[in-house]
Amino acid sequence: MSTPRPFRKVRVGEALIRAGDISEQQLEQALDDQRQSGSRLGELLVEQGVISGSALVRALAICLGVRGCIIRHGLIDPEVLGLIGEQEAERLKVIPMFLVRGVLTVAMAEPQSVPTIDRLRAITGHEIQSVLALESNIIEFVRKYAGGNNDVHEFLANMQHSEVEVVEREAIDEGEATDLDRMVAGSPIINLVNVALTTAVRHKASDIHIEPERNGTRIRYRVDGMLRDLMKPPMGMHSAVVSRVKVIGKMDIAEKRLPQEGRVRIVAEGRDIDLRISSMPTLLGEKLVVRILDKVNLHVRMEDLGFRKESLGIFRRVLKEAHGLVLVTGPTGSGKTTTLYSALDLLRSPELNILTVEDPVEYQLDGVNQIGVNEQIGLTFARVLRSALRQDPDVIMIGEIRDDITAHVAVQAALTGHSVLATLHTNDAPSAIARLIDMGVKSYLLSSALNGVVAQRLARTICPSCRTKYFPADQVLEDAGIPSMTGRAFQKGTGCQSCHDSGFQGRAGVYEVMEVNAEVRRMVHVGAATHELRAELSKHDYKTLREEGVLLAIDGRTSLEEALRVTKMEDTSAEPEPQPVREAA
Repeated sequence: MSTPRPFRKVRVGEALIRAGDISEQQLEQALDDQRQSGSRLGELLVEQGVISGSALVRALAICLGVRGCIIRHGLIDPEVLGLIGEQEAERLKVIPMFLVRGVLTVAMAEPQSVPTIDRLRAITGHEIQSVLALESNIIEFVRKYAGGNNDVHEFLANMQHSEVEVVEREAIDEGEATDLDRMVAGSPIINLVNVALTTAVRHKASDIHIEPERNGTRIRYRVDGMLRDLMKPPMGMHSAVVSRVKVIGKMDIAEKRLPQEGRVRIVAEGRDIDLRISSMPTLLGEKLVVRILDKVNLHVRMEDLGFRKESLGIFRRVLKEAHGLVLVTGPTGSGKTTTLYSALDLLRSPELNILTVEDPVEYQLDGVNQIGVNEQIGLTFARVLRSALRQDPDVIMIGEIRDDITAHVAVQAALTGHSVLATLHTNDAPSAIARLIDMGVKSYLLSSALNGVVAQRLARTICPSCRTKYFPADQVLEDAGIPSMTGRAFQKGTGCQSCHDSGFQGRAGVYEVMEVNAEVRRMVHVGAATHELRAELSKHDYKTLREEGVLLAIDGRTSLEEALRVTKMEDTSAEPEPQPVREAA
């Protein structure tokens, strides 16, 4: 006898509880209300504002054993909208989304309805891939796209957007600009690129990804560290979109075989924004990534970064040292440069000469001399750093210690009376010492130069519009080192329109701050192992990245699962067992 599939035994309420979207008390109350109203349980919970539509879709997808989605602009290919008429779509409660290799993906209120799937197959002549969506979501978009206006060009031309003005055009070859203008005249390409840029800026995205696919183009943008679909232009537009972006980025539109880099300053949403553009040839065509550098998203005040009061006090004390090396570590995209900028903001004054060596210079800071590295002409970190030492600096910021030469120059600068701030790629603060020693820095020199290390991650903060209480699973509490907090309510976001159903809006830093005291300095001098350093630090009021993340969740700024996700690191057998989190006083 075969075992029944798990989804048949899961009810909607149970799935919502397992996901932490509701508590048992909320479910009991909703069941009482359901008996009186006769409404469906999930719809009732959405109407009451207890859960979001996306949370209901996730739960129903688990119960039915299917995939679910929330329908938005950009997820629907306008060219397939006419395959099913408005009346038939409303009657069947379906909407076609996109067609790939003869398979039509259709959002359905009842994705397991065989008669509906057979009817769709007969109408369209295509195989049907069904996904779950809420009936109200389907009807909303069927009516939005009704009226026969399925022309792609007209659809894109009518999209609401803000104008984008290219500020730096003097370096663009006039012939290229004229050719492009002729190519896109009367087409939606300019409009589409403007929509992508302004939408990304409006939603505080850090990057836009323009990717080729077999049947068109996929445009995504990264918000709060996560990629989201922005739009899906139909076939035939990819080359024109890529060319438009490359021209405003002052890149060679004729060269499609080699990677290129470009940059431009634009005006969008009423402010100046720098764009860094990178192209890469792929099997299906060129892929572009546009990095958005918006000063509105730059928080240089340390109080705005997310430091806990105790950690911030230690970091300030380390920075106030007359000379020495301070490191900020973490993976790419963890906000290391922003932390260094905040440190420079704290240190800068008319009495100090501050130099930075960066690749590239991301934001301009008043009162700071910033130097951009250019590897192509031999202007490397090490070469710029050696020359910078002859510029009578008081403070030197190094964008990244990438090699042994830069590491040696940075340590020597710290030993000769300069304050040196730099970033490094390591998992946590104690590991930075081993990393520099691996680069050939002598332990006795490092012990004299190093003042402190900050390791950091960025955790998504809870959306204020859909904040709610929930109770994490016992295993989550165990992983967080707080098993004694069973039954304690934590905070999470249920997902809403303002946060794109993610439950998060914005990010805050999680900081592990290691101050090099006399004992740690002695251990570095003798070459103590990393796990021995951690053991020594644990004897004092020192908190690891994991502990700092859990405290952020206890304070209600992020969810416990998010804190565990961003502080997850590779385990090593030499490391001691994790200790329970010590709550801040």
